[in-house]
Amino acid sequence: MMDQEDLEYFRGLLQDQLDELIEEAIKTVNGMTNLKDTFPDPTDRAALETDRNFLLRIRDRERKLIEKIKEALDRIDNGTFGICEVCGRDIGEERLKVRPVTTRCIDCKKEQEAREKTRGL
Repeated sequence: MMDQEDLEYFRGLLQDQLDELIEEAIKTVNGMTNLKDTFPDPTDRAALETDRNFLLRIRDRERKLIEKIKEALDRIDNGTFGICEVCGRDIGEERLKVRPVTTRCIDCKKEQEAREKTRGL
Protein backbone atom coordinates (compact mmCIF):
# COMPACT_ATOMS: atom_id res chain seq x y z
CA MET A 1 0.00 0.00 0.00
CA MET A 2 1.33 3.42 -0.96
CA ASP A 3 1.67 6.26 1.48
CA GLN A 4 0.25 9.74 0.84
CA GLU A 5 3.62 11.15 -0.26
CA ASP A 6 3.99 8.50 -2.96
CA LEU A 7 0.42 9.07 -4.13
CA GLU A 8 1.04 12.81 -4.40
CA TYR A 9 4.22 12.13 -6.39
CA PHE A 10 2.25 10.05 -8.90
CA ARG A 11 -0.61 12.56 -8.94
CA GLY A 12 1.88 15.30 -9.92
CA LEU A 13 3.52 13.08 -12.53
CA LEU A 14 0.18 12.18 -14.10
CA GLN A 15 -1.13 15.74 -13.97
CA ASP A 16 2.02 17.05 -15.68
CA GLN A 17 1.60 14.45 -18.45
CA LEU A 18 -2.07 15.34 -18.81
CA ASP A 19 -1.37 19.08 -19.03
CA GLU A 20 1.32 18.52 -21.66
CA LEU A 21 -0.92 16.29 -23.80
CA ILE A 22 -3.83 18.73 -23.63
CA GLU A 23 -1.52 21.60 -24.59
CA GLU A 24 -0.31 19.63 -27.63
CA ALA A 25 -3.89 18.83 -28.62
CA ILE A 26 -4.81 22.51 -28.48
CA LYS A 27 -1.80 23.39 -30.64
CA THR A 28 -2.86 20.75 -33.16
CA VAL A 29 -6.42 22.05 -33.36
CA ASN A 30 -5.21 25.62 -33.72
CA GLY A 31 -2.72 24.57 -36.39
CA MET A 32 -5.31 22.67 -38.38
CA THR A 33 -7.76 25.55 -38.38
CA ASN A 34 -5.10 27.88 -39.72
CA LEU A 35 -6.15 28.92 -43.22
CA LYS A 36 -2.63 29.89 -44.28
CA ASP A 37 -2.00 26.21 -45.11
CA THR A 38 -3.71 26.33 -48.50
CA PHE A 39 -1.42 25.38 -51.34
CA PRO A 40 -2.33 25.67 -55.01
CA ASP A 41 0.08 22.87 -55.93
CA PRO A 42 -1.56 19.41 -55.65
CA THR A 43 1.70 17.81 -54.52
CA ASP A 44 2.08 20.31 -51.69
CA ARG A 45 -1.56 19.78 -50.66
CA ALA A 46 -1.05 16.00 -50.70
CA ALA A 47 2.07 16.31 -48.54
CA LEU A 48 0.17 18.53 -46.11
CA GLU A 49 -2.69 16.01 -45.92
CA THR A 50 -0.26 13.16 -45.30
CA ASP A 51 1.39 15.14 -42.50
CA ARG A 52 -2.01 16.02 -41.01
CA ASN A 53 -3.18 12.40 -41.12
CA PHE A 54 0.00 11.26 -39.38
CA LEU A 55 -0.42 13.97 -36.74
CA LEU A 56 -4.06 13.00 -36.21
CA ARG A 57 -3.06 9.36 -35.64
CA ILE A 58 -0.56 10.49 -33.04
CA ARG A 59 -3.15 12.73 -31.38
CA ASP A 60 -5.65 9.85 -31.33
CA ARG A 61 -3.14 7.72 -29.45
CA GLU A 62 -2.56 10.64 -27.10
CA ARG A 63 -6.34 11.01 -26.64
CA LYS A 64 -6.45 7.40 -25.47
CA LEU A 65 -3.54 8.09 -23.12
CA ILE A 66 -5.38 11.13 -21.73
CA GLU A 67 -8.29 8.83 -20.83
CA LYS A 68 -5.92 6.40 -19.12
CA ILE A 69 -4.32 9.25 -17.18
CA LYS A 70 -7.72 10.48 -16.02
CA GLU A 71 -8.59 6.93 -14.92
CA ALA A 72 -5.29 6.68 -13.01
CA LEU A 73 -6.03 9.99 -11.26
CA ASP A 74 -9.46 8.59 -10.33
CA ARG A 75 -7.75 5.49 -8.90
CA ILE A 76 -5.56 7.75 -6.76
CA ASP A 77 -8.71 9.48 -5.49
CA ASN A 78 -10.57 6.24 -4.75
CA GLY A 79 -7.63 4.41 -3.18
CA THR A 80 -7.05 1.75 -5.83
CA PHE A 81 -3.99 3.26 -7.55
CA GLY A 82 -1.04 0.86 -7.61
CA ILE A 83 -3.17 -2.23 -7.04
CA CYS A 84 -3.34 -4.85 -9.80
CA GLU A 85 -6.86 -5.11 -11.20
CA VAL A 86 -6.36 -8.84 -11.85
CA CYS A 87 -4.69 -10.33 -8.78
CA GLY A 88 -5.12 -7.50 -6.25
CA ARG A 89 -1.42 -7.35 -5.35
CA ASP A 90 0.57 -4.12 -5.26
CA ILE A 91 2.07 -3.00 -8.56
CA GLY A 92 5.77 -2.36 -8.12
CA GLU A 93 6.72 1.28 -7.66
CA GLU A 94 9.41 1.05 -10.32
CA ARG A 95 6.81 -0.20 -12.81
CA LEU A 96 4.51 2.67 -11.89
CA LYS A 97 7.30 5.18 -12.39
CA VAL A 98 7.83 3.89 -15.93
CA ARG A 99 4.11 3.52 -16.74
CA PRO A 100 1.97 5.26 -14.11
CA VAL A 101 -1.27 4.46 -15.99
CA THR A 102 -0.77 0.71 -15.69
CA THR A 103 -3.49 -1.35 -14.04
CA ARG A 104 -1.64 -4.67 -13.86
CA CYS A 105 1.39 -5.94 -11.98
CA ILE A 106 4.24 -7.19 -14.13
CA ASP A 107 3.31 -10.86 -13.68
CA CYS A 108 -0.30 -10.34 -14.78
CA LYS A 109 0.80 -8.14 -17.69
CA LYS A 110 3.27 -10.79 -18.89
CA GLU A 111 0.54 -13.41 -18.66
CA GLN A 112 -1.84 -11.21 -20.69
CA GLU A 113 0.80 -10.60 -23.37
CA ALA A 114 1.60 -14.32 -23.58
CA ARG A 115 -2.10 -15.11 -24.12
CA GLU A 116 -2.37 -12.43 -26.79
CA LYS A 117 0.73 -13.77 -28.52
CA THR A 118 -0.64 -17.29 -28.67
CA ARG A 119 -3.88 -15.95 -30.15
CA GLY A 120 -1.92 -13.93 -32.70
CA LEU A 121 -3.08 -10.51 -31.51
